[in-house]
Amino acid sequence: MLSDKIKLTAKDILEKEFKTGVRGYKPEEVDKFLDLVIKDYETFHQEVEELQQENLRLKKQVEEATRRQAAPTNTAGTTNFDILKRLSNLEKHVFGSKLYE
Repeated sequence: MLSDKIKLTAKDILEKEFKTGVRGYKPEEVDKFLDLVIKDYETFHQEVEELQQENLRLKKQVEEATRRQAAPTNTAGTTNFDILKRLSNLEKHVFGSKLYE
């Protein structure tokens, strides 16, 4: 996915050779700068990999949470029934036969 968009690898940058001209750049400066670019490039690549893994992990968590959220609707009805039953038993105990007179 991401590899289709990226044109260079750290190895490509490392192995790149430039032709020298009469008044060209100093090869030492170019090499020093390219070393810096390679380090940044590797850091960015590692960060992208970590973020992709975290993205997958978070998507799985969302799926699990969605599945768990759908399940309690059935148990909520059972809980309400239990509460009503307990309330009825409490009324009978408190008011006794007066409730039915």
